[in-house]
Amino acid sequence: MQREKVRFDSGGTECAAWHYPGTNGACLVMAGGFAVTKEPGTDLFAKRFQDQGFGVLAFDYRHLGESGGTPRQVVRVREQLADWHAAIGFARTLPEVDPARVGIWAFSASGGHVFPVAAQDPRLAAAIAQTPNADGPATARNAARYQKPFAMLRFTGRGILDALGSLVGLRPRLVALAGPPGTVALLTTPDSLDTDRALHSERYPDWHQAVAARSALRLTLYRPGRAASRVRCPLLVVVADQDRSALAEPAATAVRRAPRGELVRVPGGHYAPFLDEHEHVVEAEISFLRQHLLTPARTGTPPA
Repeated sequence: MQREKVRFDSGGTECAAWHYPGTNGACLVMAGGFAVTKEPGTDLFAKRFQDQGFGVLAFDYRHLGESGGTPRQVVRVREQLADWHAAIGFARTLPEVDPARVGIWAFSASGGHVFPVAAQDPRLAAAIAQTPNADGPATARNAARYQKPFAMLRFTGRGILDALGSLVGLRPRLVALAGPPGTVALLTTPDSLDTDRALHSERYPDWHQAVAARSALRLTLYRPGRAASRVRCPLLVVVADQDRSALAEPAATAVRRAPRGELVRVPGGHYAPFLDEHEHVVEAEISFLRQHLLTPARTGTPPA
């Protein structure tokens, strides 16, 4: 695949991205899941979209991956939403991109961001939320079923200590993104254990699979699906029916509130779109993008 490293400013911090040039004038801005960097989070899908002529801008949030910002491995929702808008604005300036034909794609926690980002930017032409975490409290309650009580207490205590330490400038206390029950990890759900296999983590040794404990606690209060009713562009939501890491039903409920929402359901767990259901999901997403980013009314020419 052809791509080049580019950088853009977001709130005074430099964010890194891969730019995949397209041939049809449309561009999809992409980001990985919670503390998942751009390569493991987007490589598999970005190549498929580029093969169909779509440009792609796949970026790292500040504090993660190759982007700037300190302290490292800290996730703040407000900053990440700002990074999305900065990335979208940068994508609209790329030489081969029609600014009226820019869409967004993300999965998991970042898939949840798709709802407020699309609601806040009426110029977006399309949005895809793949197995999104649409309701943090519901997801946290479900995740607790798969964790052991003592490990949950340790996780909570580390989050509180990390939050207090941040007030005096101490380095973040990290927790793993996924692990078996009994480990101090963000997720110990059955399908979270597919992370390495689905995202081919062995190919990306620089991906630090940990996050500040304070960030993990904050995620449990985040309910981005509430913004779905304000999304005016076409919105495709992909849910996996046996998803235990980002529940299917809150996302399905959210998309029903969207004026132009479409729902695709597939069997399997959280990473089904990366694993057994990959072809099905990619075909549905490409069809959606061709319909809404390459329409004659928008381009003035027949679809490619």
